[in-house]
Amino acid sequence: MSLAPDSSDSPALSQALRELDVILANAGVGIVFVKARTLVRCNQRYAEIYGFDSPEAAVGRSSTELYETEEAARGLGARAYPVLAAGETFRGEQLMRRQNGEVFWAHLTGRLIDADEPASGSIWIVDDIHERKLADAALADLHAEQQLIFDHAMVGIVFLRGRRVTRCNRAFEQLFGYGPGELDGQLSRAWYLSDEDWKAAGDLCYEPLVRGDAFHAEMLLGRKDGTPVWCEVRSKAIDRSDLSRGSIWITQDITARKQAEQELVQAKAQLMAIVEQRTQELSRTVAALELKIAEQQAAEARAERLALFDGLTGLPNRHLLADRASQAIDIARRNDEPLAVLFLDLDHFKNVNDTLGHRVGDALLTQLAARLRGAVREQDTVARMGGDEFVLVLPLTDVAGAAHLATKLMALASAPFQVDRQELTVTPSMGIAMFPTDGDDFDTLCKCADAAMYRAKKDGRNAYRFFTSEMQAQSARALMLENALRRALERRQLSLHYQPQFSLDPDGEARIVGAEALLRWQHPELGWVSPAEFIPVAEASGLILPIGEWVLREAVSQLRRWDDAGLPGLSMAVNLSAVQFRHADLPQLVERVLSEIGVPAERLELELTEGAAMDDPAVAITVMNELHARGVLLSIDDFGTGYSSLSYLKKFRVGKLKIDQSFVRDLTDDAEDRAIVDAVIRMAAALGLQTLAEGVETEGQLAFLRRHGCQAVQGYLFSRPLPAEAFAEFVLARTAPISAY
Repeated sequence: MSLAPDSSDSPALSQALRELDVILANAGVGIVFVKARTLVRCNQRYAEIYGFDSPEAAVGRSSTELYETEEAARGLGARAYPVLAAGETFRGEQLMRRQNGEVFWAHLTGRLIDADEPASGSIWIVDDIHERKLADAALADLHAEQQLIFDHAMVGIVFLRGRRVTRCNRAFEQLFGYGPGELDGQLSRAWYLSDEDWKAAGDLCYEPLVRGDAFHAEMLLGRKDGTPVWCEVRSKAIDRSDLSRGSIWITQDITARKQAEQELVQAKAQLMAIVEQRTQELSRTVAALELKIAEQQAAEARAERLALFDGLTGLPNRHLLADRASQAIDIARRNDEPLAVLFLDLDHFKNVNDTLGHRVGDALLTQLAARLRGAVREQDTVARMGGDEFVLVLPLTDVAGAAHLATKLMALASAPFQVDRQELTVTPSMGIAMFPTDGDDFDTLCKCADAAMYRAKKDGRNAYRFFTSEMQAQSARALMLENALRRALERRQLSLHYQPQFSLDPDGEARIVGAEALLRWQHPELGWVSPAEFIPVAEASGLILPIGEWVLREAVSQLRRWDDAGLPGLSMAVNLSAVQFRHADLPQLVERVLSEIGVPAERLELELTEGAAMDDPAVAITVMNELHARGVLLSIDDFGTGYSSLSYLKKFRVGKLKIDQSFVRDLTDDAEDRAIVDAVIRMAAALGLQTLAEGVETEGQLAFLRRHGCQAVQGYLFSRPLPAEAFAEFVLARTAPISAY
């Protein structure tokens, strides 16, 4: 827009116009002269605002194309014309369009050149306010967002100035029980419980606010109705350099949390109390458990000791002995060293228990164990096998060393023992086996030493014997018999022979009244094995129990078969071994067998040796009473060969004494035997007992027995033991009483 003067103009006017032209060219706003909606002149800034290359490029352009739309141009005209027509200045904001099509906000100021002549045109001042409008819009959005947060915050927000409320949100009002706007202008004292609390809060937050720090505290405040409420309070000055501009406070109800914390504290205290109580209970439980564990460990230690050591003497028992002996033998084998096993048994120790009691016997064994332990070396093992049997394992000991120790042990064992002010004397019998001569393992050596010990007893006791080849042969024979005997029953190698028994009537007749069942064993390779040889083996191995039951059942069954065959009613005598007699089930077994087979109890006579009966008289009396109560007859076999007490004999429930054949054999030649047999017969008669003589082989023996009142006899004079069929034929051939022949 140029206002340069013509040459006819005055110099002053020309100068003024040039100055005005400079001002317009450098103005910070756009200026345009519009006439009939056409751009007549504009300055540089106007051209820049609308994107013209120069002011001259804008001249002649329609003003309408500078608007966003024609409707927008007409709209502005409709708003501006009444103002301009009135001779006033129009001001407004309008969306305009640049030459590149970009829309922007502009502030328009317009005025007519001559209000009386609108057609003379108008002057418009244009300012580009697009950036400011955008900033204002963003500010408005931010304010709206802040107001939205303020109005809908879950926490109470209040602005204070001079400790008075300038603004607060609804959450703050609801927190303290006030209606909308009710707190506006009020002092903050409204939500404190007392003046003191209010003043203290002011003093407390002053310094942090001055420093520009945030104030944070938990306070007990009050609602409008006076009820207390715990609040978490945060505050900060709007301008720490000018506290008069106020502060903002954010308040949150933490009453529930405080109650929860208090309940938590109480619960924690209760829990601590419970924990303390449980800790004490646990301590007591742990102490009790530790005591129980200690007791258990002690019990296990005792059990382990009982499993490995003898409970009476404290010596190793047979289990620990076997382990130690095996180790010692392994060492001796590897190093090619000698080793001895010594078996010691006290002579007649049973008499000590029977006469003085087991307590005295136990005390004696304990003292003996101490003497044995003190007599050997550290590497030697002294063990108690049971009863009065002791075994010593002696590494690095040859024959001379074993003999020396045996002599020493005999002296120690024979020295008097002092028990309960009583002086007791016992003697030992010992057997010795040497490794590897007598055996390569402990079981073999122990059996050999045991066999040697029995040889010492057989040779008169109170002595020791080394195992010999003769004993070796006997041991091998016993082992072979034991192994064979284990299968003899199932292989039907055992059988019974029956020896007739005769009664001696007063008129001189001998009448068959019964049979004694005698066990026989015929082995396919060994032939007939003597009962005197295999019965001890059966007793030692425990085989006597099943064999004895078979003998009892077979003998009673045979008696029933003879009855069915028409033989006269006979009695059946069956021998019992000491092992059978000591078995607790014997009375029940006998009763069961008789009941199953159907034979009256009085037809069965059980024979018990004198030694077996006197082994434990009290037990013998009990068993005899039970058998007698069942109706079974009892007799003492081999009477006179053992040691009997008449006081016990009269208590035994026996009906017969069998005189041993060792006394009958020399009756006609030996006066002592005649005296003994006569005495036995007289004693039996005095006790109300019958007598039966075994082994009668001559007429002279029979005549003596009949003359002195013996009631029954058996022997080769009448018959050898016969198989069942031959026995039946023998009986049937002699159904009538016969004289002895």
